[in-house]
Amino acid sequence: MNSAAPISWLRTRSAGVLAPISTLPGRYGIGNLGPSARQFVDFLASASIRHWQLCPVGPTGFGDSPYQSFSSFAGNPYFLDLGELVEAGLLLREDVGILESLPETQVDYGRLYQEFWPIIGLAHDRFKQAGMAGLPGLRSLESFRAEHKSWLEPFAAFMALKGHFGGAAWMEWPESFRRWGPGLMAFAPGAVRRDAERHEFYQYLFFHQWDRLRAYAASRNVSIIGDVPIFVALDSADTWQHPEIFRLDATGKPQAVAGVPPDYFSAKGQLWGNPLYDWNELERTGYAWWIERLRAAFAWFDIIRLDHFRGFDTYWEIPYGAPDATLGCWRKGPGLAFFEALGKALPHVRIIAEDLGYIGPDVVMLRRNAGLPGMKIVQFAYGHDANNANLPHFHTPESVVYTGTHDNVPVRAWLSHLPEEYRERIDSYFQLAGSRSAWPIIRAAFASVSRLAVVPTQDILDLGGEATLNRPGTAEGNWQWRFTSDQLSRLCKLEGPVLKQLVEQFDRLGLQEVRDYSEPPHA
Repeated sequence: MNSAAPISWLRTRSAGVLAPISTLPGRYGIGNLGPSARQFVDFLASASIRHWQLCPVGPTGFGDSPYQSFSSFAGNPYFLDLGELVEAGLLLREDVGILESLPETQVDYGRLYQEFWPIIGLAHDRFKQAGMAGLPGLRSLESFRAEHKSWLEPFAAFMALKGHFGGAAWMEWPESFRRWGPGLMAFAPGAVRRDAERHEFYQYLFFHQWDRLRAYAASRNVSIIGDVPIFVALDSADTWQHPEIFRLDATGKPQAVAGVPPDYFSAKGQLWGNPLYDWNELERTGYAWWIERLRAAFAWFDIIRLDHFRGFDTYWEIPYGAPDATLGCWRKGPGLAFFEALGKALPHVRIIAEDLGYIGPDVVMLRRNAGLPGMKIVQFAYGHDANNANLPHFHTPESVVYTGTHDNVPVRAWLSHLPEEYRERIDSYFQLAGSRSAWPIIRAAFASVSRLAVVPTQDILDLGGEATLNRPGTAEGNWQWRFTSDQLSRLCKLEGPVLKQLVEQFDRLGLQEVRDYSEPPHA
């Protein structure tokens, strides 16, 4: 172990709740950045929960996965609070009525896609017709464009052209549009230029609403933990604008793609299909694109969970066109040099390393040398690995413990379908006495020496398998679950006081650094 390894930033004991924006209650078919989000912050604050963890918030495409976004820099317009646009006179009540008829307990992405875009487009039309420079009380749209020009202009062009070409991936567009350039849109049809303006306007709205929500959370002493996927989508503004930093051929086809080998979740591994980075080219630039990506992320979030951390040490390379992930092989990632460059450019950032899966000592060494806390999952306590490293008595202080993540079933479902060989051991270890409630597991997570404990909303509500958010290795039916306004009220009134008691009992108020020596009692 490197004796000069930096000290982890995780110095206090605190707690968090995992609740993606899409899962929040809301009137428009999907969770949004409006009143319910602020009410959720109020729930966290009342329970002395210091952190709200999210999944990625970028615009999603086919499959609706937040880990396959059209941009690493843009926000998802679906998350806009349209009620604010009604108040501003850009939409009428009758305009949004169709969205209010969408299901409350799940996201119907098909209907949302059909109904949402014409409505938000109408808001932009009225904005232009009124000759407005910006929304009342906000800076101008033009100043927003100027600040974010480096990514906003190509992203808006990408989305407009994608719509123009019937949703086709950029590799299938006419050759003259397959590569971004500053003068490209001069040759685009007028309708494409109009749609590009619309997408810039949507981002203007998103950034405003996001900044307001983050400021509100900060006023309640709640920090926001964001999620940055290691890879980007093949069909994205990122690859279209910067093909030189990805391993793509001249036509845009990937030379190989990302995934993971067979593991706990899938016997054939997971074939993600994301393009792989050209780490040699990125190193030549001082990892400039990655640094700007994370700089932009930290303008949104207080802490970042860096997804698939092990890919910075070694990543699973799968031949393009392979039927599954079993045909892949390990390749060397950028290693510590990447994190040293990041530390020089962004010296005070706080990152959680998602170091899940079957990893060896090299990945652990990289994480430690980078000074990053890793993750522990209570649901992986038995049968996940030979060491049972996820059992609470094996946890380390510089780690974040979860009862489960967005990729796990809720704890109640996990306990209800345990393999026979582990059922009695888990019942005895967590003192379940036959119960299948998530609360003994939540208590064990809070009692852990891990300095940060995070619990999904589904577990606080003690829900079963119907509340599963994502099933890795499956392509349909994911990212749809939502909780209701009634359940949010229940969180505030019933579960909040119980969480607060656990926070206080296990010293997770996040108010002072943990010390390894004794002091006299406070007077």
